[in-house]
Amino acid sequence: MWFQISLLILAVVLIVVLLLQARGNNPSVFGQSESTFRVRRGVEKLLFRATIVLTIVFVAVAIANVRFS
Repeated sequence: MWFQISLLILAVVLIVVLLLQARGNNPSVFGQSESTFRVRRGVEKLLFRATIVLTIVFVAVAIANVRFS
């Protein structure tokens, strides 16, 4: 039961972080990507790292859920 609740909370938080990341990007006309190099700074860097950490935790909890259920 604890694993399912934590997976649900992690999934919602991960979706929110991903949507905040996507909201910060300015899409180019016709989906063309920019050819300039950018460095992540401030909140953008924090969201990027939070996405990685949350994904690793989500996968670990999902594996633990399968292993111990």
